[in-house]
Order: sequence, then structure tokens, then C-alpha cells
Amino acid sequence: MKRIYKILIIIVILIVIAPVFVKRAFSPTRSEVKVGVTMEEISSEDAGSDIEIVSENLNIPWEITFLPSGDMLVTERSGRLLKIGKETKVISEIAGVKHIGEGGLLGMTLHPNFSSNNYIYLYLTTQADSGLINRVERYTFIGDSLSGKKVIIDNIPGANFHDGGRIEFGPDGYLYITTGDAGDEELAQDTNVLNGKILRIASDGSIPSDNPFGNEVYSYGHRNPQGLAWDNNNNLWITEHGPSGLGSGYDEVNQILMGKNYGWPEIKGTETKEGMVSPVTQSGSDDTWAPAGAVFVGNSLYFAGLRGESLYEYNIETEKLTAHFRENWGRLRAVVLGPDGFLYISTSNMDGRGSTNQGDDKIIKIDPTVFN
Repeated sequence: MKRIYKILIIIVILIVIAPVFVKRAFSPTRSEVKVGVTMEEISSEDAGSDIEIVSENLNIPWEITFLPSGDMLVTERSGRLLKIGKETKVISEIAGVKHIGEGGLLGMTLHPNFSSNNYIYLYLTTQADSGLINRVERYTFIGDSLSGKKVIIDNIPGANFHDGGRIEFGPDGYLYITTGDAGDEELAQDTNVLNGKILRIASDGSIPSDNPFGNEVYSYGHRNPQGLAWDNNNNLWITEHGPSGLGSGYDEVNQILMGKNYGWPEIKGTETKEGMVSPVTQSGSDDTWAPAGAVFVGNSLYFAGLRGESLYEYNIETEKLTAHFRENWGRLRAVVLGPDGFLYISTSNMDGRGSTNQGDDKIIKIDPTVFN
């Protein structure tokens, strides 16, 4: 009888604790952040070749894009478009840009056939009769000048905060756009509005026939996504800001599937709800990354941390998250892979939320082999 009694006790215990293990097995992970490469680990002899400040004294650089010549185009949130090569040149002060709060001149990308059509796309905040809005404009860029302005998508409601702003062409040739909830979190769940979404449109602004809701919306339930990147299998990943204030933290890395609902504001962190997709990984309540630009190198998603003041690396195979150069340069925003195979990152210490360092803001070039 004692043996039967012990077996019954064990069965009861297993019944009680089994759901906990099942929940853990299928819940999104809260990444334990490992400290990676630091400046102290790079010798002064190697630093010049592995890490280099290529431009400084910039004013809130938001995006970096490389021209076929190897020169960089850089947007500053105040509205300036810069060309940086052997020298820095102001190409244009984009008309109509409203630099307020997190809004201004934000994302930028080149058309996949830029070498033949010279199209450049800009995401910006501007003032309309209805209030602040965001839109994407297309220009022809020839001879260091812009011409032929065409509005590609318009009237994305804007605000002082949560304007999204990253734009990139995907492997399918369509333009992907991140939009924030503009401070009205309920908009993220409405597929009939453009806020709190990943949008997908053709290069001329038309709507692809296979978009899931018959409009520009590709996925929804987002708060303020600011990073777009595709892995080696052409899967789309984004970085996304979690809630602010007392409930801060819960920043996310998401893998995006067409038509899916990513839960904001209904769920956050490890929470789940039927019909909603939880993040691949998230920061938890005790850490805040405030993630921005993102790019893949091999199996690693590198993304910038504004509040986290780190260059984060999330390996999608090992599911490990590493914070490189923590607090070395302050707030980081853009991360791109240059044609030379180097990572280029921008600081964002002039945005009023960080501590400024000598020479801010900067663009820094990093050999990714330092992380091996």
C-alpha cells in the first residue's frame, strides 16, 4: 500500500507541474543577454583597422544607404540628406519635413534597379491639415541632386512618438515599411488603418494582389517597429519597441509572416493569446533595448540598441543574444552592411535622450570578424 501511495503522489505532482514545463517549452524566450566584444578586448594596434569612425558631428543620423560608388547617403532627422565619401556634402534639405519628437526625416532605401532608374525612397513626417502624417516619397537622384518627387504612400497618421520609419525592399521586389501606432495603441489591431503595421507595396505605390487584407497591410499588432531584415532563407525579421512608462521593457524580435497578428496591445512578453503571434525573443521586464536598425550577417541578426546602448547580436540558430560594445558610444540607431563587408552603425546621442560625447553624432565602421 505504501508503494501505491507513493506512486499516486508522484502522479499528482507530475499532473501539477507538467503544464508549467509545457508552457515554458512553447513560450517566447526572454533572452539572457551575454556581454560580447568590448573595446577593451581590441588592441590599439587592431582598433584602427577593425573599428573606425568614418564621420562625426552629425545631427541625429537615422539611416545609412550605400550608393553603387561606395559613398554613403545618410538621413538626419532634422531633414537633411547627406552624401558622405571623402567629404561630407549636404544633398538637400527635404521640403516639408516636420522634425518633432521622434518624427522627421527617417528611413531611406534605393530601388533594386537604382543603377538604371536612380530612384531613392524617403520616409518622412510632415504637417497636413489633419495633423502630423508620415509618408514615403520617391525621387530621382542624379549628379548629387534630387528631382521628380512622387508621393508613393501618404496619410499614415503621425505623432510626436511612435512613427516607425524603416523602409527596405524585400527579396520579392516589394517595398516594406514599418509604421508605429502613433500613440494610439488600439490602431495596431485595426487592419483598415496603416498604423502599428508592416506595410508592403510595389515600387510605384500600388498594392500587391496577394496582400492579405486588400490594402497595404502585410502584418499588424505592432507598437513601434524600427528594424527590417531578411535572413539567408528570405524570412523577414523585425525589431520592435515594447511599452514605455511603468510597464517598460518587453522589446521584441519577431519573425514576420503575411497576415499575422503580433499582439500589441493585447499581449506582451511571454503572454499568449489565440490568433496572435508571440515574439521569437524579448527583453523581459527588467531590460530595455529600444531596438532600432537591423541587418543579417550569416545567421546573426545585428540590431542597434538606443536605450540599451549596445550593438546586439541574436543568433537565430543558437538563440543566443549578445550585447557588444555596451555603453561605448551611447545610443545606437542605424545598422547596415556595407559593400566592403563591414558593419556601419550610427549613434543617436543628439536626440535629447542620451549623453553627448565628443564628435557626436558619429558613423562607425566595424569589421564583423571581431565578433568571431
